[in-house]
Amino acid sequence: MGITQQAAAPGITEIVVDAPPVNALTVRGWFDLADAVTAAGRDPGTRVVVLRAEGRGFNAGVDIKEMQRTEGFEALLGANRGCYAAFAAVYECEVPVIAAVHGFCLGGGIGLVGNADIIIASDDATFGLPEVNQGALGAATHLARLVPQHLMRAMVYTARTATAAQLHAFGSVHTVVPRERLREAALEVAGQIAEKDPLVIRRAKESLNGIDPVDVKRSYRFEQGFTFELNLAGAGDEHRDAFVSGER
Repeated sequence: MGITQQAAAPGITEIVVDAPPVNALTVRGWFDLADAVTAAGRDPGTRVVVLRAEGRGFNAGVDIKEMQRTEGFEALLGANRGCYAAFAAVYECEVPVIAAVHGFCLGGGIGLVGNADIIIASDDATFGLPEVNQGALGAATHLARLVPQHLMRAMVYTARTATAAQLHAFGSVHTVVPRERLREAALEVAGQIAEKDPLVIRRAKESLNGIDPVDVKRSYRFEQGFTFELNLAGAGDEHRDAFVSGER
């Protein structure tokens, strides 16, 4: 359990998140994920990374229970820095990253897939940002890479989710497949990339990041500032305590 990686096929590194019950990552988990993605991209033998998860869903964001049982703001600050590191690692990975998404993809999960190069989703996958329900903000930067602007705003304000089929219609999800075929479909696309000249693919990744209209790292950091403000105002603890107690 935790974060593991393996060679799934020549040139393909598979990174798997397995953190029961819902793949909500601890502070250490976010940094471990960042380290794994960065190391995979730096490995000259890696031509493409497949990021997927085991269990009920792809990712449920940060471990709120860890945050609430930790005195002071240490866990909050750690989670913010850990998420920032993991999202940046996916974006800056020296090779393309394919996110294979099943079940729920929430909060921090949106940060991961929004910064991935390609998304393959199972037909039961849903995507959303429940942050406002928890007195926080963040990852709208990444949601805006998945859905149109006005839908993104509605999803942030209402915490509603979007389906894999909807994201496929927008063009942000590459392929939607039955859940039992998710890994196979992701590895199939990864295999197509792994066949290309690795030097060209690495320069392609670098060049595509260079022409992005939004600096995702700076944009996300701006959002995080409002989460800190909400915590100082007391809203963060209030909503997280309600979540942990089962009131929400």
